[in-house]
Amino acid sequence: MDYSVLKNARTVYRQTLGDLFQRRHVVACGLGYKIRDGKQSTELSLVVSVTRKVPRSELAEADVIPQSVSGLTTDVVETGRLHAYMPENPRARHRPAPAGTSLGHRDITAGTFGLLVHREGRAYILSNNHVIADSNAARIGDPIYQPGPADGGTANDQIATLFEMQPLDFGDNPAECDIVEKLAALLNLLASWTGSTHRLQPVKRTPGLNSMDAALALPDQPSLVRPEIMGIGLPSGMAPPFLGQRVQKMGRTTGLTQGIVTQIDVTVNVDYAGRTARFRDQVFTGPMSSPGDSGSTILDMERRVVGQLFAGSERVTIFTPITPILDRFGVELVTSSQP
Repeated sequence: MDYSVLKNARTVYRQTLGDLFQRRHVVACGLGYKIRDGKQSTELSLVVSVTRKVPRSELAEADVIPQSVSGLTTDVVETGRLHAYMPENPRARHRPAPAGTSLGHRDITAGTFGLLVHREGRAYILSNNHVIADSNAARIGDPIYQPGPADGGTANDQIATLFEMQPLDFGDNPAECDIVEKLAALLNLLASWTGSTHRLQPVKRTPGLNSMDAALALPDQPSLVRPEIMGIGLPSGMAPPFLGQRVQKMGRTTGLTQGIVTQIDVTVNVDYAGRTARFRDQVFTGPMSSPGDSGSTILDMERRVVGQLFAGSERVTIFTPITPILDRFGVELVTSSQP
């Protein structure tokens, strides 16, 4: 950066700082590169952080942030009200429970409450199939605990019930043909007569190709959950993933972490306790998660939802873009604390 440009910007900043803080909603001012169309430019600007952006028509003239100050471009960024971070434990019991906390089907260990979504006036918890539907083994109506069983959750901690899931396809789903099942039963009977302990299990060969690991749970009471993501706040909307994008998440195991999108349009084999499921159209970031973070929502740095985390390793994190998931279940984001 040209030092003279930075020196001039600092002079303008110091001269206007007091005036800017007199304007409504302003909570911070600093120097940074201007964001254009969701991407960081190379233009140095005076960044004005506000609790929320409002239409110009709703502001008094004295509260409007000018487009530039003494030739220095301004950039207005919505940050919400800023708080000192007090320690919160995502593995603890919370009522109402925010997204980003421990959650799980009664028969698993624990995953993460990803997001609150809604459809036809009802709110639902969005997480992974393997978190709240036990990798296809659960039944609709099964109890969901918060925190998850690994974090001490019991029947007394039930917060929701399984409502809907996208089945995981491992390429060997249970057979649906009566003839094959009867033939297998006959051969198993013959095996038992010969003293053999081996048995046949008929399966249906399937493509074994998945687009998501996702499921919905219905809260027992709407008041038991809230849409804020612990440590992040309310989602502000949605955004598509792109290479080089900086993202963040709050998860049950590693808490609040950040990463960079390193690959898009990924086809990947994911291990589920010895069974392999292939996924397409996924996204890779650098390492930003560990087991138990599954289900976490991936957001950009402006709190726009980008995707849903479901797998990874010590070197990468894998997430699914959010739009196909919302379309699959016909749901929308909850972006307000008001019902």
